[in-house]
Amino acid sequence: MIFIESESGQTFPGDLLERAARAVLDLSGTQDADLTIVLVDDARIQALNRDFLAHDAPTDVLSFPADEPDPETGRRYLGDVVISTPRAGEQARERGHAVEAEMQLLVVHGILHLLGHDHAEVGEKERMWAAQARALERLGVSAQIVHE
Repeated sequence: MIFIESESGQTFPGDLLERAARAVLDLSGTQDADLTIVLVDDARIQALNRDFLAHDAPTDVLSFPADEPDPETGRRYLGDVVISTPRAGEQARERGHAVEAEMQLLVVHGILHLLGHDHAEVGEKERMWAAQARALERLGVSAQIVHE
C-alpha cells in the first residue's frame, strides 16, 4: 500500500504519485511492500535535512529507509519519501516542464533510494539513473527532465 500525506497545505493528485510509485516498485519486482510519500514545505524539509543529514538547506526529496515488517500488517515497510512541493514547483519552472513530471521524478528517485540505490559514485549513479529512466519511460515522462 502506498500512503500519501500532505503536511504542506498543498494538495497534489494522489493517483499521479501512486502511479509513479507503482512503476518503480513493479520494475524492481517489489509489489508486496508499503511506503509513505509525505508532501512538505521548504521549512520542514530543511529541518529534516539538517537534523538527519547535517545539511542546513532545503532540498527537493529525502528518503528514510525502514525495510522492516509493519508490526500491524506484517507487510514489508520500505520507508518514507519526503518531497518539498514548493521546491518541485521551482525546479519544474526552471527546467521548463510540468510540475506533475517533476513530482513523478522525485517519487521515483526517492523510492529508488528506499530500494538501496545511490548516486554517490559513478557506477552507482549509472545504475540508479538507468532504473530511473526505465520508470519514467513507463510513466510517459522524458528522462531528459532528470537533474543532478
